[in-house]
Amino acid sequence: MSPSRRPDLPEASAQPYSRSRPLPPYRGIVAVDAKDFTGYPAIEHGEISRAIPQLLQTSFERAGIAEVWAERRFPGSTGDGYVFGFDPAKMPFVIHPWLSTLQEVLTEFHVHSTGAVRIRLRVSLRIGPLPDAGEEYDGNGTPRNDTHRLLDSRPVKAMLAASSANITHVAAILSDRCYQDAVVSGYTGRHPDHFFQVPATVEGKQFEQAAWLYVPAPSGNLYDRRILGDRVIEDHESGRGERGAESRGAGRRAAAPQVRIRADKGNVNNGTVYGGQSVRNVESGGVGGDYTGGDSIGSVGGDYVRGDRFGGDYVGGNKAGTVHGNQGDTVHGDKREDRR
Repeated sequence: MSPSRRPDLPEASAQPYSRSRPLPPYRGIVAVDAKDFTGYPAIEHGEISRAIPQLLQTSFERAGIAEVWAERRFPGSTGDGYVFGFDPAKMPFVIHPWLSTLQEVLTEFHVHSTGAVRIRLRVSLRIGPLPDAGEEYDGNGTPRNDTHRLLDSRPVKAMLAASSANITHVAAILSDRCYQDAVVSGYTGRHPDHFFQVPATVEGKQFEQAAWLYVPAPSGNLYDRRILGDRVIEDHESGRGERGAESRGAGRRAAAPQVRIRADKGNVNNGTVYGGQSVRNVESGGVGGDYTGGDSIGSVGGDYVRGDRFGGDYVGGNKAGTVHGNQGDTVHGDKREDRR
C-alpha cells in the first residue's frame, strides 16, 4: 500500500482513456414512471409505490417471460417508478408482448380497484454496457442515465397526456439502438410501422437523442405533429382555427384536419392531410414564387390556381390523369393586365 494513501479511503478507480480494458456486460434496461404521481395525496404514495412492482411482476409472468423479472439485475424503486437490468437477448419479448400485456394488466387494475388511484405508466427501454458484478453500485453508467432521460423526455410525456385516461395506460419510448437492434432487425413481433421517431429532449437538461415511441392502445389525438417535434401553425385564415393532426404508423389516418406546417425559407404546405393541398414558397422578408392548388397527379375535382397575378396563362384543374371540371385554360381577370 502506498504510504501516501490513508487505509480508510477507497482506492481510486482507473482513469478513463488511460488504458484499454474489457467492456462491462451488455444489459437491457427497463424503467417505468407513474404519471402525475405527485398529484396524488401523500397518503397514497406508498400504495402506488408498492403496487408498481406487483403490477410489473404480474405482467411479465402473463407475457410468458417471468424469468426477466425473476432474474432482474440491479433493481431499484424510484418512488414513483422502478428500474432494473436484464438479459438483452430478451429485449424483443419485452417490447412485444410485454408492453401490450402491461397495458392489459393496468386496464384490469383500474376496473377492479376502487377508482381512487389510477396508475398510468411511461416506459423507457435501452441497451448498453453496464457494470454487473453483483455489487451494491452496479448498473450505474451512461446507458442507465439515458434510460431515465428518455423516460422524462417531452415526447413520451406529451403522448401519455394527449391520450384518454380511460383507454391508454402505457406509453413507451425506445432508444434508437434498442429500436434498430430489436425491431428493425425483425426479431420483435411488431412491424416498424407501429413505431414513430421523435426527438427526445428533456426540459432543463442538455439531452437530445433520436428515439421511438410505441403506444400499445392508442386513443385521443396522439398524432398531432407537435408531439413529433414539428412546428404546426393553426390555420386562422379559414376562420375556423382548426388544429392539424397527421396519422403516422400502423396505417392509421386522422380525420382530414386543416394544417399548415411551416419551415423558414421553405415550403408552406396548406390544406388537408389527404385531398387537395396547396404549396407556396416562403422567403424571408416577403412571399414570392408560384402558388399551386390541387393535386399534381391523379384525379382532381374542382381545384384551381389562385394567388398573385402572373404574366401568361392561368391554368385550372390538372391535365394529368382524370380531370373533373374545366379541362381548358381558365383566365381570371384581364390577361393584358400587369404584363411584364
